[in-house]
Amino acid sequence: MTRTADVKRDTKETQIRVQLNLDGTGNARLATGIGFFDHMLDQIARHGLIDLDIDAKGDLHIDGHHTVEDVGITLGQAVAQAVGDKKGITRYGHAYVPLDEALSRVVVDFSGRPGLHMHVPFKAGMIGGFDTQLAFEFFQGFSNHAGVTLHIDNLKGENAHHQCETVFKAFARALRMALTPDPRSAGVIPSTKGSL
Repeated sequence: MTRTADVKRDTKETQIRVQLNLDGTGNARLATGIGFFDHMLDQIARHGLIDLDIDAKGDLHIDGHHTVEDVGITLGQAVAQAVGDKKGITRYGHAYVPLDEALSRVVVDFSGRPGLHMHVPFKAGMIGGFDTQLAFEFFQGFSNHAGVTLHIDNLKGENAHHQCETVFKAFARALRMALTPDPRSAGVIPSTKGSL
């Protein structure tokens, strides 16, 4: 079974298309108009081994908020579509990722219950053209629409670029772990409820 999705979001603020393959090799084609954000999305593809094609046109003449949030929403919808009924997945994933002085931890549960708990004390408000407050908006949109519980903590860090990059890399690795098929639970929904 192929775990792929193709999702479009079209509003007065943004026009977004996300295509992905959860069982890819980390190939990415990214065009959001925000260079640093593209760099972070590339981390998700590369370290999550997800083939990811994102084309986003947003009202960047205002700021990046709508674009970043709506990419999170659309990516969440695409992941939910691709993972389907969640039979046979590992369900839980976690990762610690360092980058020089920075260290972040991300834990994810494909629970069907959206929830974001994020503590990242960024040392700067902007990284290039990316407002660091928008990292929360991206993960909030993703969590709500993928139906996952997500815990994100930056444990150490003095450089905002490093802090953000460790968060996105850890997110990618946690996703990869959670979405990996568990050969001992093939065809089984990983919940005592029988559904997620």
